[in-house]
Amino acid sequence: MIADTAMNATPVWLLAPFALLLLSIAMGPVAFPHFWHRRYPVVAVGLGLVSVGFYLLHDATPLVHAAEEYLGFIALIGSLYLVSGGIHIRVKGEATPLVNCLFLLIGAVLANFIGTTGASMLLIRPWIRMNRYRVTAFHIVFFIFIVSNVGGCLTPIGDPPLFMGYLKGIPFWWVFEHCWQGWAVAVAGLIVIFYCLDRANFLRAPRDVREKETAHEEWTFRGLGNLVFLGLILFAVLRLPMWWREGAMLVAALGSWFTTPRGVHEMNHFDFAPLKEVAWLFAGIFATMTPALAYLQQSPPPLSSDLSYYWATGALSGVLDNAPTYLAFLATALGQQHLALSDPAHVITFAHTHAGTLEAISLGAVFFGAMTYIGNGPNFMVKAIAEHSKVSTPTFLGYILRYALPVLLSFLALIGFLFFSRWHIFW
Repeated sequence: MIADTAMNATPVWLLAPFALLLLSIAMGPVAFPHFWHRRYPVVAVGLGLVSVGFYLLHDATPLVHAAEEYLGFIALIGSLYLVSGGIHIRVKGEATPLVNCLFLLIGAVLANFIGTTGASMLLIRPWIRMNRYRVTAFHIVFFIFIVSNVGGCLTPIGDPPLFMGYLKGIPFWWVFEHCWQGWAVAVAGLIVIFYCLDRANFLRAPRDVREKETAHEEWTFRGLGNLVFLGLILFAVLRLPMWWREGAMLVAALGSWFTTPRGVHEMNHFDFAPLKEVAWLFAGIFATMTPALAYLQQSPPPLSSDLSYYWATGALSGVLDNAPTYLAFLATALGQQHLALSDPAHVITFAHTHAGTLEAISLGAVFFGAMTYIGNGPNFMVKAIAEHSKVSTPTFLGYILRYALPVLLSFLALIGFLFFSRWHIFW
């Protein structure tokens, strides 16, 4: 979505459709739920067409790039959704708070090998099942915080912003070398916070539920043949060029669909409703977000410190897709050093000479992607799957006001202080 454009400037009024779409996503399910659940595709596409029409009349290049990225996004989300839906992880017995913490830690590690999207799609259903007698909104929220976002900052596979950096020339192991301390502090801190909340929830549960939760757990797995298709998707992401990549993902999705026994899908209560919701809403988001990102490129904020890059990248990653936001601020940082994002040698030089700034951009993009449901691809999908499983989830505003601002933002402010302020503790 970061692309050159022939326009001299993006008009400010063109930012209005994106703002209106965010407002609709936030208020629609609360203010007019019946209309929203029936007509949200019309709202998303209608607002998106405003941006599409403008670019078709002026310069279609940014629109083409947005369409390519949307197709890649849907191919990845859709194929992982189908393949993970063919793997059933059954838990007999109920999870204690300590078991839940271990599960979240495993999810955070796994996200670096199969991506935050892959880990989220694979683990959200067993996460709901293992807490089925006392699952609450904060179980879904912290799953999004840890597995869908923060956990995936150790490898370029983990989260889309880091993969974009890898494609631009940042060495594969640079992320692990420079971000492991931030990952460890963030994951450990969020798990500790979750444990305190889950322990209180556990103690409030009826005695028979607590006794069930201390029973021996048994895990069974069905549909493990889908791991082959999961491997094909990861190979496509890492090794294949565009169109070949999306084609391989389609092959993997169809292979999974036709080879998975119907009983596995039935046990997972699998259907296409969550994928349909994400596809329609993100069609509007990608279209309306294009002028917002173009405006950011044309009027970059004046940034002079690693901490300012951390906050600026993070603030916009929460409301814009975090991958193009990462590239926008990486391009800004490179430009300040008279380097070009289009030159891999320049990117490698910057990664070695300004590691602190690149770390700030990386952690800001990955961590703050959890601030809203639309900050990172799997967030909305996890919400949709949870709602389809009859689990109460916060509304768009409820997520921000009850969890993201008081819990996550406060904790991420501490991360910024520890790593990027003048009094930083970690290097």
